[in-house]
Amino acid sequence: MAGLTKVEDYLIDLGISYEEIAPSTWLIEDAAKGLPRMVVSLAEPIVLIRADAMKAPGENREAFFAELLKLNGEDLLHGAYALDGDEVVIVDTLEYATMDKAEFEASLDAIGFALTEHYPLLSRFMKN
Repeated sequence: MAGLTKVEDYLIDLGISYEEIAPSTWLIEDAAKGLPRMVVSLAEPIVLIRADAMKAPGENREAFFAELLKLNGEDLLHGAYALDGDEVVIVDTLEYATMDKAEFEASLDAIGFALTEHYPLLSRFMKN
C-alpha cells in the first residue's frame, strides 16, 4: 500500500470504517466494532486520537471533574479525559515512528470501551 501512512494502512488492515476528512486526519465511526465517532490525526512525530465525550455540566462541576480525574487515574488504559472549552473529550497520543498495529488498535478499543462504560457514570451529573 505505497503512499499510505501507517495510520491509514492499519485502519484498512483492521477493517475499521473511516473517512479521510483532511490531509493526515481521519474520522472513525464504526459502531459494529464498538468505536464511537473519533478523530485520528497524524502530526509527526505524534498520532493524536480524540473523541468527544459530553458537555461539562453547569452544576456539580467540582464533583464531575473529580470523577473524571478519578477515572483518569484508575480506569483508563489509554489516554485521558480533558476539557476543550466546555466539551469533555478523551485523548490519547502515540509515537508514530514506533507505533505498531496492536498498539494503535488497543488505543482505539480502550477509548471506545471507556466512553461506553463511563457514560452512565458521568451522565448522572447532567441535569434532566
